[in-house]
Amino acid sequence: MSGPGISVVVCAYTEDRWEDILSAVSSVREQTRPALETLLVVDHNEALLTRLSERYRDTPGVRVLANAGPRGLSAGRNTGIAASRGEVVAFLDDDAVAEPEWLRHFAAGYADPNVMAVGGRTLPLWASGRRPAWFPEEFDWVVGCTYRGLPPGRVAVRNVLGGNASFRRTAFDAAGGFATGIGRDGDRRPLGCEETELCIRLSRARPDAVLLIDDRAVIHHRVPRARERFAYFRTRAYAEGLSKALVTRSVGSRKGLESERRYATRVLPAGVARGVRDALLARRGGAGRAAAIVAGVLTTAGGYAAGRLRSRGGDVTFVVAPVPAPEGEEAA
Repeated sequence: MSGPGISVVVCAYTEDRWEDILSAVSSVREQTRPALETLLVVDHNEALLTRLSERYRDTPGVRVLANAGPRGLSAGRNTGIAASRGEVVAFLDDDAVAEPEWLRHFAAGYADPNVMAVGGRTLPLWASGRRPAWFPEEFDWVVGCTYRGLPPGRVAVRNVLGGNASFRRTAFDAAGGFATGIGRDGDRRPLGCEETELCIRLSRARPDAVLLIDDRAVIHHRVPRARERFAYFRTRAYAEGLSKALVTRSVGSRKGLESERRYATRVLPAGVARGVRDALLARRGGAGRAAAIVAGVLTTAGGYAAGRLRSRGGDVTFVVAPVPAPEGEEAA
């Protein structure tokens, strides 16, 4: 097998996703380019840790680990990085399944030694069977999926999206691990942006670093009914604003909002225009999509403003975790 060995990290936290977790692991084991290993990192849930350990006790290439850090996705990912052996570490959400060519497309991106990260395309699996008529594709990031406005093909980007991403191990040597205190931590508020902050930090540590998205590396992400509702849309948009405020506190507003400026000034106005046009043509959901985009922008902006105020007050902190080398190796 040519190319780098790839370890896949799947972070899990609840038994409610038991079948989803099994499906995620199965999709990794069915790759046309086999993973070096699959690491299941369980976030402070002893019952789930025991159950998964028993389920995969005799399964070659699958290891079950407890999150060695504080509660949250960032620490879980850092635990997986530290325990992994691959030259590349890939991340897959616990409620997603990867298409069989997923890792092959990731591996191909690393033929260029300057490539430090490769992400893919994430498509929604709606629990109701189809996209809600009012839900704009421009806001698919709300449900952890690739949104309208990202360039197609294999292209250089500022940051990859964390649930469908991979990093060269040396990226963590250069920049450290995922910052705790930004992303999801088991709280009800669905925060995010930890991968954005890491990617910007990586580009600063390695100015020659290239970060790619290859839209042939596809996963399918389950969207439960609760997340198809406008209440979740609004909550997630507000949380994104809070998260972006933390990112800009870390890396500055120029880089922290670089992609968002184009998105807000080009992609979203075009989306509103499409929705209004569809409404005038009596097409289903047009007015709702236009209204949702406007509401999403205003809600995200409100979260960002609140986050900036909290940051000035000094009551928000996050920590960039160093990632130890795998067992048997010395840190770079």
